[in-house]
Amino acid sequence: MKLVIKIGSSTLTHEGGGINIRRFHKLCQVVADLMNAGNKVVLVSSGAIAMGVSKLGLSRHPEDMPTKQAVSAVGQCELMDSYDRTFGEFGHTVGQILLTGADIEDPARLGNFINTVERLLEMGVLPIINENDTVETEEIAVGDNDTLSAIVASAISADLLVILSDIDGLYSGDPRKDPDAKLIPVVYELTPDIMNGAGGAGTRRGTGGMQTKLTAAGIVTATGCDMIIAQGSNPEILYDIVEGKPVGTRFPSRKAGE
Repeated sequence: MKLVIKIGSSTLTHEGGGINIRRFHKLCQVVADLMNAGNKVVLVSSGAIAMGVSKLGLSRHPEDMPTKQAVSAVGQCELMDSYDRTFGEFGHTVGQILLTGADIEDPARLGNFINTVERLLEMGVLPIINENDTVETEEIAVGDNDTLSAIVASAISADLLVILSDIDGLYSGDPRKDPDAKLIPVVYELTPDIMNGAGGAGTRRGTGGMQTKLTAAGIVTATGCDMIIAQGSNPEILYDIVEGKPVGTRFPSRKAGE
């Protein structure tokens, strides 16, 4: 299986911005095991700004663009160093790819990206992808890693995109506010009611929310890739997902539903 896994800042870090070491280590262990089983895995990882905030000892996330970009530069080093060391413990090599919207919109650059990812996978390397926050502007930004992961999954013809979040999946209402909200196990069509019911970012550490995840579902399902939103607090849930067990909310591809 060719699998793209997106993990957000709120899943990867503690509230203060420091890396959640136990969860991070378990995520790397599970992903390494999935690779050992023959799966081709691409990781789209947030966390650079959050880790930069922690590394620099800042009291809160920066609000102006130059500071965000500077903090991201520090945090991206910390993030990739953590991935490199931890995956190395499990016998796997990682490779970093940073993208902007301009890379995706230009056919030649997108083609180069696809070729690089495919060659890394052929070499048994785990590509770790993030948006290039250090150089992005409003004009060239993808905007969030939910959308980025969907673009990546579509570009490399992945079988499945898994978005690990701080929520179990898509609910009929906001489970943080509505105790009667029910988890929706499968969404075959992104109706206006579903799209309009999605809210904004779930935590101050993340740029995305359910709206961006549904947008991602619309992108990948149109290209023949399934998507699952699942709770990321226990990375071992990835085993159940790969084995096809009902987890979180699944968005079957349109081609699968034909």
